[in-house]
Amino acid sequence: MKTKIIILISALNFIWSCKPSIEESVDLTTQNWIHGSENCEDNTDPPIQIVKYNSDTWILRQNKCTNYEAPFMFLFFGKNKALLMDTGATEESNIFPLYETVKKIISDWSEKNGDVELIVAHTHKHGDHYAGDGQFKGKPKTTVIGLEVEDVQESFKIKNWPEEIVDYDLGNRMMKIIPIPGHETSSIAVYDTSTKILLTGDTFYPGRLYVKDWSAFKTSIERLVKFTDNNEVSTILGNHIEMTQTPGIDYPVRTIYQPNESELPLNVIELKELSNALKKLGDIPTREVHDKFIIYPVD
Repeated sequence: MKTKIIILISALNFIWSCKPSIEESVDLTTQNWIHGSENCEDNTDPPIQIVKYNSDTWILRQNKCTNYEAPFMFLFFGKNKALLMDTGATEESNIFPLYETVKKIISDWSEKNGDVELIVAHTHKHGDHYAGDGQFKGKPKTTVIGLEVEDVQESFKIKNWPEEIVDYDLGNRMMKIIPIPGHETSSIAVYDTSTKILLTGDTFYPGRLYVKDWSAFKTSIERLVKFTDNNEVSTILGNHIEMTQTPGIDYPVRTIYQPNESELPLNVIELKELSNALKKLGDIPTREVHDKFIIYPVD
């Protein structure tokens, strides 16, 4: 009997050791972000905050004292390609050294995993998301995707814009590209099938959701909701934080100090809240305040 128990325990240990380990990731609901200073002359934060979400995923945030927009940028590694989503709000590398920062991350990652090509893409065509493009153009093994709808279509092979959702393979890591015009004509969402992260740019984030094309925006949000009905989503990440920790209260535009920010992640329930609100508002663009976001039509 004792021998059988020993054999059983040994077998269970063997089976357990053969199971793939589940990699831990950063809890973004408790992650602290650099959030500027009342007096930027006193600010000692780095120009770019670097957060390693897991071994193949990085999240970067620009210092509000380099630009009040303080956008987030996202770097995903696959076997063959690294995908950088957005290049921030500042052109000058001496103020905002994004290329050197990304280059260092890639270099360190490649020492363990092998060389990759860098693809630089954008959630949409607004200056605070592509200002740093010039730092990457002409660099070795680097491709910067253009900003127009036609550039996005060609690069990701989207034939039927904006209805078609396409796969984009980084090498053993599949991303899904989802057209979501409305905030801006070339806006896209990006879904990572590995982490289940859904990036939504400036279309959905804890802040003022500036809606340029009301009808297109409503359709895009519904497209995202349908996508989440059929795909597991661990978290939804936008490109800014403009809401405070007090429900429904945002920071003033152009603020350089946000000491009590709302957390960055949103979820599918909140996405559906937005979708339902848009349906109730109908065809007339209307500003409406919610706990985690503000629907904000613009001309």
